[in-house]
Amino acid sequence: MRSPRTNLSGHGDPIVAIATAPAKAAVGIVRASGTRLLPLVQAICKRPIPPREAIYTAFVDTHGEAIDHGIALFFPAPHSFTGEDVLELQAHGGPIVLQMLLARCLEAAATVGSDGSPVLARLRIAQPGEFTLRAFLHDKIDLVQAESIADLIDASTQAAARSASRSLSGAFSLEVHGLQDGLIALRTLVEATLDFPEEDIDPIHRADATARIQTLLRDVDTVLNHCRQGAMLRDGLNVVIAGQPNVGKSTLLNTLAGQELAIVTAIPGTTRDRIERTLHIDGVPLHLSDTAGLRNSDCEVERIGIARTWEAIRNADVVLFLHDASRSGQADYRNEEDTLAQAIAQHIGTRTQVLDVWNKADLAPVAPFAPVSPNAPTTSDVAGIRLSAKTGSGLDALRKELLRLAGWQGATEGLYLARQRHIDALHAVHRHLDHAHHQLGTHTLDIAAEELRLAHDALGSITGEFTADDLLGTIFAQFCIGK
Repeated sequence: MRSPRTNLSGHGDPIVAIATAPAKAAVGIVRASGTRLLPLVQAICKRPIPPREAIYTAFVDTHGEAIDHGIALFFPAPHSFTGEDVLELQAHGGPIVLQMLLARCLEAAATVGSDGSPVLARLRIAQPGEFTLRAFLHDKIDLVQAESIADLIDASTQAAARSASRSLSGAFSLEVHGLQDGLIALRTLVEATLDFPEEDIDPIHRADATARIQTLLRDVDTVLNHCRQGAMLRDGLNVVIAGQPNVGKSTLLNTLAGQELAIVTAIPGTTRDRIERTLHIDGVPLHLSDTAGLRNSDCEVERIGIARTWEAIRNADVVLFLHDASRSGQADYRNEEDTLAQAIAQHIGTRTQVLDVWNKADLAPVAPFAPVSPNAPTTSDVAGIRLSAKTGSGLDALRKELLRLAGWQGATEGLYLARQRHIDALHAVHRHLDHAHHQLGTHTLDIAAEELRLAHDALGSITGEFTADDLLGTIFAQFCIGK
């Protein structure tokens, strides 16, 4: 278990917030958390609320008049989501009603009691994610589970929601803890050899530490693969449609989206700015961008759009390099394509993949089916995709190729959502285990022990056993207020 964190400023104060979305609804919730909330319960409800029992009651103002009638729930510490006393007031979901209840909680807390002190000193509005942060700080959930709450709220597909739910239930944490158990056993052997070098029986040799570390490396690879798949479900794939003017970029976007998002004309330069849409293929979010046609232009507005196209290409996971199959036999067109291919190759990042897509296949049934040039930055093991954005033929092949380029393996059952920081941490674990394996081979056990400790720390950063407070602030600041 991780050590309690008591140095996060302000997290000893009682907090209160509206826990539901800021819109009209049938029901809205005001939630408070802190130590010794019973005086606040009495001030708002004017009656005792039995623990963990839903009670229909009036919520009253300072004059005893009812603000609203609803359900009150009181969860005494430590048997609550945050591990502190928690009060939930479930009222009608009008924004004004909820604001009145929130103001009443703050007012009641500041009221001076018979002993001359406030009913609930220092009660304040909760910061984003502070309720979930307190659950983490009180060992109700680990950091992976805390992040999965935000992921479950933000899930854009059923597959992502189910995977976030698995993370929340502890599936990912269980795999991390399994790695930790193996690493702890290995560290114990190494440390024992360092502490008792005079023993006749070498525990490192006896337990075959080299075999153990190789097993750990394979296990880390397995978890890394699950994380990559989970991160894809969460973050999706950034795909940019790029090419010369009038090759059918906007038509392809419209066809994939199933609606008219972009204006399509025969006039070159019609698209001046990026048009973005998120689609889903087998549960994987596809963030698709239609961009301005790449060419030399005297129009200032079009040049700005082209500059944004290059920016989008630099940040893309996949660039769909769209070609006009009906013009593939024209020498001047092919020359322009070759020049553009070289420019794209210079702009893409090391992780960006480029796929040649030959559009307007319905107009050129015998068009060449090959990369634009020998130096075209095509990373697919096929020469390209042949399709017609107008008729829809070939789109299924494009969708399948996009998933293949992304490394999607097609199965969502058993997956959990993951984040880039989890992947980075597991890469660090793998790197330190590799170094430790090398040091064991050269019998420099003190260095091997240090590498194993660093691997253990990297694992702990995933679930929160060893996590800097500034990282916690970054993670929980992304939550909505009231969670």
